[in-house]
Amino acid sequence: MQLDDLLKFDDKGLIAAVIQHHETGQVLMLGYMNRESLGMTLQERRAVFWSRSRQKLWLKGESSGNVLHVKEVRIDCDGDALVLLCDPVGPTCHTNETSCFYRKVGFDETITLDGDGVAAK
Repeated sequence: MQLDDLLKFDDKGLIAAVIQHHETGQVLMLGYMNRESLGMTLQERRAVFWSRSRQKLWLKGESSGNVLHVKEVRIDCDGDALVLLCDPVGPTCHTNETSCFYRKVGFDETITLDGDGVAAK
């Protein structure tokens, strides 16, 4: 079985990619990949995404140096999502938090910061 036999890209040619720390399992970020960025990721073993806002390929850390070294790639049972187990260099979030998921939602819909304390809002 080959990769293209399993993958189901959406109507824009994208697939969601959840990024987790390969040692701790912490969810670091969510990105989107097209076939080209996934191929580059597999070849280079560094995470490359499709930037939906800029409409171009984006090597994570190209300007900050905070790259994601890919250790393993997994496909979900439906073939419409990926998990990349990565070794991050520096913080993953552009706010300098380790994870982009530093805002905790309470069951009463309140938001509290629950990260490294770097992000101010």
